[in-house]
Amino acid sequence: MHIKKAAGARTSAAEGSQSWRAALLERQDLLWEQVRHHGEQRREHLSERATCVLADALQWLAELPENSIHAVVTDPPYGVVEYEEKNHLKLRSGRGGVWRIPPSFDGAKRNPLPRFTVLSQEEISALHNFFGALAYGLNRALVPGGHVFLASNPLLSTMTFHAFQRAGFEKRGEVIRLVQTLRGGDRPKGAEQEFSDVSMMARSCWEPWGLFRKPLEGTAAQNLRRWGTGGLRRISDAEPFKDVIVCSPTRGSEREIAPHPSLKPQRFLRQLVRASLPLGIGIVYDPFAGSSSTLAAADHVGCLAVGTERDAKYFGMGCGAFGRLRTL
Repeated sequence: MHIKKAAGARTSAAEGSQSWRAALLERQDLLWEQVRHHGEQRREHLSERATCVLADALQWLAELPENSIHAVVTDPPYGVVEYEEKNHLKLRSGRGGVWRIPPSFDGAKRNPLPRFTVLSQEEISALHNFFGALAYGLNRALVPGGHVFLASNPLLSTMTFHAFQRAGFEKRGEVIRLVQTLRGGDRPKGAEQEFSDVSMMARSCWEPWGLFRKPLEGTAAQNLRRWGTGGLRRISDAEPFKDVIVCSPTRGSEREIAPHPSLKPQRFLRQLVRASLPLGIGIVYDPFAGSSSTLAAADHVGCLAVGTERDAKYFGMGCGAFGRLRTL
């Protein structure tokens, strides 16, 4: 008698699981057709699972229906000013502006880096306003329980993360990428020999990614059944997703494919994208698609992804690099 009841309960639970999973998949497919064709801007359907749109993120989001995307994984312009046209033109011409070329007295050739320590109060205020507007747009577009993985750096993360909390997101911690780069640790410029035992800043060995969640609708289990979101996908049955990931700088082979100034490695992005959809169902969005690295990572792990990129040159770069990045 008890055995029959237990077996019946298991059968009922399995049937219920199949029912809500089927509903989630049906909703995902309907949303995917809407989202990847949303707007009238130029776009490239990079594969059956990835689309990149040439558009400003804030404008594109403003017209996107509510509850259209399930997760966000993005590496935004940390200080905003570094990607303003006047500074970006200087970067591309090799003249710097807010971008600087680190000294090469040690024999190593280094890539340009934006100088966030020189931001004015006006630029800092604009930075906070920008990320506030982005956060409000994403909060509206995400389904309940949707997560945002937002890259930053130690100099600006407090401000950008606070903007997301003010917009109504729950801060769920930070994912720390342990990576030793060439940022920081330099001796005084022009006086390296005179002050050979002095560093102007601590050399950076980590990169913070803010982890935020749109509030749940009901319990965690109810939200997962209705929206497919609310948690993070485990690495395995025995291992949860962790908030510290050791990942070396982006390899030269990836930079040759996509020479973007802030390219993140596929082996890192794939972990974030996979974790962002707890059931493997839903649409990942990257507001600042750049080299299409997030889209490539999503396609590689079998997720649907859409990105927006407002710079035509980066849009073209990303469309051309997508195929090779996803197969690395």
